[in-house]
Amino acid sequence: MFDIGFAELLVIAVVALLVIGPERLPRVARTAGMWVGRARRFVSSVKADIDRELAADELKKALSKQAESQSLYDIVEDTRSSLDPQAGAASAEKNQENAAVADKSHDTNG
Repeated sequence: MFDIGFAELLVIAVVALLVIGPERLPRVARTAGMWVGRARRFVSSVKADIDRELAADELKKALSKQAESQSLYDIVEDTRSSLDPQAGAASAEKNQENAAVADKSHDTNG
């Protein structure tokens, strides 16, 4: 994040010792460390929330693609049934089962 070397830290420590004084320096350092820790935890939680939202969005996209492919499957089966009358009865039953499953998945996801 910051590119601070040892020499810069030493200068900051000496200036802080001169400005704040030796009595209050430990308390100020402890307070500053506490605020830095809080800021890091906040940034970490925001990153985790963003990652969760992205994962949820990807899942929604995958489910919508799956729903689209299910309707494509139904079109293929309808075409097969129209071309082959004997297979039409069996594929019609499969289409009804697939439609029921698709409706259930839409009900639970929507």
